[in-house]
Amino acid sequence: MFDTNYKFTCVEKFLKYVKYDTQSDDDATCFPSTEKQKILSKDLAAEFKAMGLSDAHMDDNGYVMATIPANTKKNVPVIAFIAHVDTSPAVSGENVNPIIHKNYQGGDIHLPKDSNQVIEVKNNPDLEKMKGFDIITADGTTLLGADNKAGVAEIMDAVGYFLSHPEVKHGTIKICFTPDEEVGRGTEKIDLKKLGAQFAYTVDGSSRGEVETETFSADAMTVKFHGKNIHPGYAKNKMVNAVKVGARFIEKLPKTTLSPETTEKKEGFVHPTTFNANEELATVKFIIRDFITEKLAEKEDLVKKLAEETAAEFPGARAEVEVKEQYRNMKYILDKYPQVGDNAIEAMKRLKIEPILSPIRGGTDGSRLSYMGLPTPNIFAGEHSFHSKLEWVAIQDMEMAVRVIVELAQIWEERA
Repeated sequence: MFDTNYKFTCVEKFLKYVKYDTQSDDDATCFPSTEKQKILSKDLAAEFKAMGLSDAHMDDNGYVMATIPANTKKNVPVIAFIAHVDTSPAVSGENVNPIIHKNYQGGDIHLPKDSNQVIEVKNNPDLEKMKGFDIITADGTTLLGADNKAGVAEIMDAVGYFLSHPEVKHGTIKICFTPDEEVGRGTEKIDLKKLGAQFAYTVDGSSRGEVETETFSADAMTVKFHGKNIHPGYAKNKMVNAVKVGARFIEKLPKTTLSPETTEKKEGFVHPTTFNANEELATVKFIIRDFITEKLAEKEDLVKKLAEETAAEFPGARAEVEVKEQYRNMKYILDKYPQVGDNAIEAMKRLKIEPILSPIRGGTDGSRLSYMGLPTPNIFAGEHSFHSKLEWVAIQDMEMAVRVIVELAQIWEERA
């Protein structure tokens, strides 16, 4: 039974953590992609130390790890709770000004510093369930950072609960905070042997009740068009303008199918994310997504075919295509370890939460971790409208996420 007199600290911690600018950089080659992520990570390690976790530390790559020792004689599998400290490169995370909208009574939420930024109920159906809740947003000039500092704060609060309630029986619990999840590199340099967990959960989901055991499979694709640049005053019958080749190629992409704007549920897509061009070279970067790994190749073949057809329309142009694997659907791994998802579902049910078993139209650190030998589904943290100035989280959902973490650890101990 959760202590009804417990004073949650997740909100206080969250409001502090979002003040750190931890935005990652998609174009960086160093690791982590921005040094500023380490500032928060170093402070989180120190916070663990102050709480009494003697092995807490941040390594050279910015990973924070800490251990809560077991307090049971049972042989319980070691589980880990994981969140990431970085925020999306898409929107600034500098000078975040969080605002608490207390006792929300419905309707759109207008953010005060930018009249164009409105959290609309029609685009946020979960708001219909939030009447009477306290909603945290940014002021309209930055993202909030709930993705994933809500998860960080919830895990930190749960650690405090475990340490102050020794009567709650659990096995060894590992904590890990990662950098660079938002740029797809969150597990690039993680030391799983040092972490020492058998199973894990990322606390990085949206709606209350989410237990996510299925993600997209994902590749990155780059298409380059090589042209021929000549002084424009003497270019007749000589210049091959790569800008025009690239533009023609983009125009050929499917318009009513195979894009994020036209797909839902388990439909995959081909999504151009950047287009950089001059007369000599045009570069189009894509993300390719599908829940069935084998279907990635079909989509990539389509893009390659369109690229080659486009280059052929401009004599002297040349197309170059590169594909890189990003992550794979964790369902293929987690289906072999059903107890990991089942225990999360049981934790929700015990707390009178209706489990939401939905595939993620995206990926998490858990996607890669599962294939690295650490089966890792994702559970809710209360985050909504990720990667935008319209990001929000409800205080009551954050506190419930803390309870889920505590309940989940107890279930692993009971079932050992």
